[in-house]
Amino acid sequence: MRSLLIALLITAPALAALPGWWNAFARTPVLESRFRQESDSLVFGKLAREGRLALAQGGRLRVAYAGGLTVTCDGRTLVQYDPDTRTAQRVALAQAVRDFPLLGLLLDPARLERLYRAEPLGGEALRLVPKEAGLPELKATGRKGLLWSLEWTDPTGARQKLELLDPKTSARPTPGLFQPQLPTGTRWATPNG
Repeated sequence: MRSLLIALLITAPALAALPGWWNAFARTPVLESRFRQESDSLVFGKLAREGRLALAQGGRLRVAYAGGLTVTCDGRTLVQYDPDTRTAQRVALAQAVRDFPLLGLLLDPARLERLYRAEPLGGEALRLVPKEAGLPELKATGRKGLLWSLEWTDPTGARQKLELLDPKTSARPTPGLFQPQLPTGTRWATPNG
């Protein structure tokens, strides 16, 4: 009897229901929000940036940081534009996802269930335990039926947090939202030099 009780206590968290926002996240057609991205590392200290992001099914993404840096993805190619240097860089989406696995999760939320095991932490929070080597453990929190934050420790040991400040869904994106908007005279840089 005692061993049965211990087994039930150990497995109870795994049997708890996952929050509703978790199941809806992978099926959201378009998610848009202002965001705050924080990084805390021993080398660089605490850094914070803000901006706007939009995610859509089909691997489409737009991140516009306050100050001008933008990252867009149309589902095939990722383009980063830096207005300070007036340069843009183009990377095949498959390569970008290999280099930055968390990017793949934002671009294709359906991958979350293939790459992570979700464990309820209570309330609207989940711990996402990686099923593959090389991925960080994540803490995801939802509110009002939508994803609100992701927290993880990157390979350098820096603690990272992405907080969505006012997430909302829509049925379809604004035309051209996931196409890079590059001014005339933009120079194209090649990756790694």
